Amino acid sequence: MSNHFVFYILCLVGIIVGIAIVKKVASCLVKLVLLAVIVGLLALYWFCQ
Repeated sequence: MSNHFVFYILCLVGIIVGIAIVKKVASCLVKLVLLAVIVGLLALYWFCQ
């Protein structure tokens, strides 16, 4: 498997687990902010390789 495919799968699993944890704990606004930060970090990592 290529590194990008494994990274993509791990990111999807991390996002799903993160959303499940945040859903139990946080309000809607906090969830949106956390999701935006996660997506921004992933995009930064992806484009700065």
